[in-house]
Amino acid sequence: MLQAGLLALALAAGTTLIVGWPGIILLTRLRAGQNVRSDGPRSHLAKAGTPTMGGLLFLIGTSVATLLLAPPTPEIWILLLATWGFALIGFADDFLKVVLRRPLGLLARQKLGGQIILGLAVGASVVFLAGRGTDLTVPVLGWQWHLGWLYIPFACLLMVAAGNAVNLTDGLDGLAAGVTFWVALAYFLIGLFLDKIDLVIFTLALAGGCAGFLVYNFHPARIFMGDTGSLALGGAIGALALLTRTEMVLPLLGGIYVLETLSVIIQVVFFRLTGRRFFRMSPLHHHFELLGWPETRVVFFFWFLAIIFAVLGLSLI
Repeated sequence: MLQAGLLALALAAGTTLIVGWPGIILLTRLRAGQNVRSDGPRSHLAKAGTPTMGGLLFLIGTSVATLLLAPPTPEIWILLLATWGFALIGFADDFLKVVLRRPLGLLARQKLGGQIILGLAVGASVVFLAGRGTDLTVPVLGWQWHLGWLYIPFACLLMVAAGNAVNLTDGLDGLAAGVTFWVALAYFLIGLFLDKIDLVIFTLALAGGCAGFLVYNFHPARIFMGDTGSLALGGAIGALALLTRTEMVLPLLGGIYVLETLSVIIQVVFFRLTGRRFFRMSPLHHHFELLGWPETRVVFFFWFLAIIFAVLGLSLI
């Protein structure tokens, strides 16, 4: 099992590296350049025009390794559905923004509506195809709630939250891919503990795809993942939480995603109540940048925190 998983990691990383340069050249010719916020850190202005939608690179790497090495279980098809489904929503948004030059991309209701439909489909698939059941367990306390039909809308909420939390985390070179690499490794250990070879292969393929992508995405990035990649990673992590019954541990395993999301919520609420900003800028990684931290220092610090959160989450299981 472990040998197959390590092969999946190497295959996903290698495939991502191989398709990397042709992908960058193609996206550059399509003029799929990233737009940069004028009110963001000034150092980011130099990133304008860098090709985006690069999440397709690790999606290809992860999928090739998974399809070639993993047994065709319902869990694998659910994971691929969640990953590619959320990726396609992000791709549509990216394509409208950077290729067709429509600044708003998908309307908010279109983007959220697509995520809700897909989240409900994944939730139903987990219950009826994977036989996951509808109970919810709180670790340490040992509480168990039987949600019945309410589990499917709960699963949908988790999927939407995970997708958008990773999307908010994707703001610095190598940040989202690096954080997700460690979260994927945590889920690899969970899959190993559960003796599920399909989960072991998928999680290591996902980690390998992220590692291969970091070669091109680490500072100074030659390509960005875009919503195509960040929503895909969120969909994958959300589906892994459902399939491994770790829904209540995910906020700790993916603690960085939670911190980034909370920083945005706090910023918005505090500004509406007081007219002032709580952070210099949100999401949280930009706050550290505006404190004077170099971009790579912020990224390494968040990677370190991601490892700590992953270890703490694993300790509860």
